Amino acid sequence: MGVTRVLQVFTVMNRGGAESMIMNYYRKIDKNKIQFDFLVHRKERGAFDDEIESLGGKIYRFDPINPFFPKQYYQALRTFFKEHTEYSIIHSHLNTFSPFPLKIAKEFDIPCRIAHAHIAINEVNLGSFFNPKEGIKETLKKLVKFQLKKKIKRDPSHFFSCGEKAGKWLFGDIPFTMMNNAVDTRDFAYDTLVEKRYKEKFGLQDELVIGHIGRFVSQKNHSFLLQIFAALLKENPNSSLVLIGDGPLRSSLEKEAKNLGIYHKVHFLGVRTDIPQLCQMMDVFVFPSFYEGLPVTLIEAQSAGLKVLASDTITTEVCLTDDIQFLSITDTPNVWVDKILAGASSNKANNVEVITNKGYDILKNTEVFQDFYLKQVNK
Repeated sequence: MGVTRVLQVFTVMNRGGAESMIMNYYRKIDKNKIQFDFLVHRKERGAFDDEIESLGGKIYRFDPINPFFPKQYYQALRTFFKEHTEYSIIHSHLNTFSPFPLKIAKEFDIPCRIAHAHIAINEVNLGSFFNPKEGIKETLKKLVKFQLKKKIKRDPSHFFSCGEKAGKWLFGDIPFTMMNNAVDTRDFAYDTLVEKRYKEKFGLQDELVIGHIGRFVSQKNHSFLLQIFAALLKENPNSSLVLIGDGPLRSSLEKEAKNLGIYHKVHFLGVRTDIPQLCQMMDVFVFPSFYEGLPVTLIEAQSAGLKVLASDTITTEVCLTDDIQFLSITDTPNVWVDKILAGASSNKANNVEVITNKGYDILKNTEVFQDFYLKQVNK
């Protein structure tokens, strides 16, 4: 039997949580048995594209899905499946947009059609439109997602989720399989020498380093993070904020940092490949998202022994160690600052064994899902 090619469906292969998760699996999977190809919905290259191609994966580029007028997308996808008959497994990571590719996959009798849940969105009410932290645009996007998820049950053959909360949000009462957002814990194991080297590299030897990893999009609530950091600087001027990632809101957040008078203490590092080492130089990881699924970044941060402060909108399933606390995004920045200062005084721990025992190490998880894929082909 030849190599089984699995078509992974994403928006674009940038360094988001779902994308980082699937790349963790891709690096470890036996490519003599299984190969991943990627169908993406952006014409530009993504941050992981070079690595995907170096690992033998193919990347197919489509235009973005228009959920209100999907006819053109359906036509393009029908043409694709007529030309590419090698796929018996389609694994969609588009959350509420998964019905679009899986509808056509079902039409072409592709037997294994996986819808994978990666987010859980809080309910929208009238007050959401007037919430200055979220705004009308974000609330309207949520409303569209709530409508689209009603179609999710129709076309998948299998339902996967990163966690219980995300799975129940997207799939309701349909049973689903957990595919853990596993990481290579050995890469993130706390190392004092790496911490020292990276703090020296960025001139942060004597600084309290607050870290965040995530795209610059409204979901991540960077604006509130900047307010928290501005309040922290009043308490501890020897503090720095390290922001890893990129996205459409970067320029506006840079402007906001300047308006708050904190820009000189905020390090916008962009998209990086040395995430494990950057985590080492952080002291506290702050993650005030409006909503998430089960964030890979919080698994990574705990693996690195960091103290983590996360918004209480995020599922407590991500709590794998004693190093994470949950706070409300309705709390004042000063409440978060108090917790940051308390966490900064604690020593970092080597959490590799703890994370592994909780089932989030990549090696064992890869074996499980490699077996799953192969069983689908051998049915």
